[in-house]
Amino acid sequence: MADNTPQKSDAPFATRVDPLKDDLSEQQKLFIKQIEQEQWKKRTQRMGGRNAVVGLAIGALVMGIYGFTWYSVSQEHAVNELDEDARRPRTQEPKTGAN
Repeated sequence: MADNTPQKSDAPFATRVDPLKDDLSEQQKLFIKQIEQEQWKKRTQRMGGRNAVVGLAIGALVMGIYGFTWYSVSQEHAVNELDEDARRPRTQEPKTGAN
C-alpha cells in the first residue's frame, strides 16, 4: 500500500501543511477555513446543477409511468365497453337449445 504522508518539499511555497500537527497562527487557520469554504461553494454549485438534472429525469420517469398507467386503464375500460356491447345482442335474442 502506498504511503499517504506527503513528501517534504524544498520550496517554501509548495510545502504541505497539516493543521492538526503543525503549529499554525490564528491568521493561517482563518485563511485555510476561508479557502475551504470557497471550495465548498464551488462544489455545491456544480452538485446543485447535477441534482436538478437528476431530479428532472426521475420526475419525467415517474410522470411517464403514471401517464402510461392511465392510458392502459382507459384502454381496458374501452375494451370492457366493447365486450359489453357484444354481449347485449346475444342476451336479447330468444333462448334456443343451441345457445
